Amino acid sequence: MNKLNHVAIIMDGNGRWGLKKKKSRNYGHLNGIKTVENVIKNSIIQQIPYLTLYTFSTENWRRPENEINFLFDLIRKSLKRKLKKIIKENIRVNIIGKRKGLPKDIIKIIKLIEKKTIKNRKITLNIALNYGSKEEIINACKNIAPKNVKNININSFEKELYTKNIPDPDILIRTGGTRRLSNFLLWQLAYSEIFFVDKLWPDFNGNDFIKIVNKFKKIKRNFGKI
Repeated sequence: MNKLNHVAIIMDGNGRWGLKKKKSRNYGHLNGIKTVENVIKNSIIQQIPYLTLYTFSTENWRRPENEINFLFDLIRKSLKRKLKKIIKENIRVNIIGKRKGLPKDIIKIIKLIEKKTIKNRKITLNIALNYGSKEEIINACKNIAPKNVKNININSFEKELYTKNIPDPDILIRTGGTRRLSNFLLWQLAYSEIFFVDKLWPDFNGNDFIKIVNKFKKIKRNFGKI
């Protein structure tokens, strides 16, 4: 039975869910928070050490300004309101992505929550914020070039990624019916088992998550071998 160390999720379908309910896209984002809390809870129950959520991509800046502002307001309010609960539940929060360009108060909140949770060990919640995998890889190349490393290998390169010291995802889940990676963890997902789910993110529930976890545990993983 496969050991599950890391689950990564593309939380797709919030906006479409809101419109489907004859309300706004922002209404969908608001309801998506409930699913986030549910998945974190089930990850802890399943004793999964790492959970990575694709929260805001480098391409999401192309969305309407009112939606971007709502998303950041939702992020700042959620982190502030849940900080005590996060600490109490022994959750470590780690932000991956490009911090330059983020609102100053968001950067301040990020630093605070990372500092407050750094010793927590039950689960590490990686929040991919202003994250783009191509930008991450280019940034890693820029970091390693001045060091004049003679023997660049996988290990030395991975130390320059946002996910250094974090195991690669065993599972990628993408909700919303779309079947693509959308510039998410392209390096890290090389041997991940990918599960595309037709349900929109706010409709994704604990049973859906557990079914995927159980299915993964029974998969024969060869990593290039027979």
